[in-house]
Amino acid sequence: MTTSSSERGISLGMPELPAPAYPDDVRARLEADARDVIARYPDSRSALLPLLHLVQSEEGHVTRTGMRFCADMLGLTTAEVTAVATFYSMYRRRPSGDYQIGVCTNTLCAVMGGDAIFEALQEYLGVGNGETTDDGLVTLEHIECNAACDYAPVVMVNWEFFDNQTPASARHLVDDLRAGRAVQPTRGARLCTFKETARILAGFPDERPGAVEEGGSAGPASLVGLRLAKGEAAPARVVHPRVRQSDVPPADQAEEEGE
Repeated sequence: MTTSSSERGISLGMPELPAPAYPDDVRARLEADARDVIARYPDSRSALLPLLHLVQSEEGHVTRTGMRFCADMLGLTTAEVTAVATFYSMYRRRPSGDYQIGVCTNTLCAVMGGDAIFEALQEYLGVGNGETTDDGLVTLEHIECNAACDYAPVVMVNWEFFDNQTPASARHLVDDLRAGRAVQPTRGARLCTFKETARILAGFPDERPGAVEEGGSAGPASLVGLRLAKGEAAPARVVHPRVRQSDVPPADQAEEEGE
């Protein structure tokens, strides 16, 4: 008696069925938004990145249906769309939480405490890298660089900065998010959900009252070099390494005292 390949758990590599279409009402709404986005570009293909954010704002991640929609709107193949969607890490390929927490574990953040923060949050939330809590609210991941080394260690939530974090402050941040309390980033507007963030990244305005005015800019630590270059701040003072007085030769001590 022989067993079939399916019974043995062997995949024959059969292609997937075509992705299902959006419901008619959803499709009509997304088409109107997509045409708005496409009109901003002289070459429609250039609209692919914001369109991927647009479909991500609909379902919280980029689905096969979303990629089929982008391909239809831009006259591309689904393979071309998939190649882009799988290249950029900002596009999620599976369901994830309302709040995407990214802990920088690149060199500077890591040595300043990023690794400890990431390990503490994994234990506290009971999830691994790229996993989502059971309540569907928080997805945790480590990321290579948040481009905010002067505020290390840095945590981002839905791409908003939370600077100079510690394991304790990161746990408190998570508690506030899961409890539905208002959370204000260190720099930038108050948080919105990941779907809302994706729509903003697609190029649509943040319509929350006061959100635009809350938008942050570079912080003081980031601007020190610019102020120095413009002569707006005193040059940095060179501080010599500290030495014990007993390590200084007597002749040098006498010379210092005579100064």
